[in-house]
Amino acid sequence: MPELSQEIERGRAVPFGLAEVSGPSMVPTLYHGDWLVLQYGARIRPGDIVVLRHPFQQDLLVVKRAVERREGGWWVLGDNSYAGGDSTDYGVVPQELILGRVRLRLRPRRPDQRSPLALVGWALSAVRPVLPDRSASRRLRAR
Repeated sequence: MPELSQEIERGRAVPFGLAEVSGPSMVPTLYHGDWLVLQYGARIRPGDIVVLRHPFQQDLLVVKRAVERREGGWWVLGDNSYAGGDSTDYGVVPQELILGRVRLRLRPRRPDQRSPLALVGWALSAVRPVLPDRSASRRLRAR
């Protein structure tokens, strides 16, 4: 199942890109329809959310949490353990398949948010930084 339905990349000279989330594997951190601002080539640390090419379908992009560095690459997991589609299915992801680190989440406005009060509420919560979760190693041990 694709996690990112769109990537806008204008060559490696551009340090940032956009991607749209598709699928439930990162709920509750990210939801279907969220837009992500990612930084290409950023240093990845455990707990960071990253955009990567699927190891077996390299035209498919996924968004996961980098849990730990292992021999051969990164072990990545989704925040929603019931959705699957992470390193438990395809193993360690080589570093060269990691496109970048997610910096911001842009939540789209819902069609029913038309009143001025609803628009203000949306504007205050639409753009959020995506912070690393350093407790990711605890989740790994719990699985």
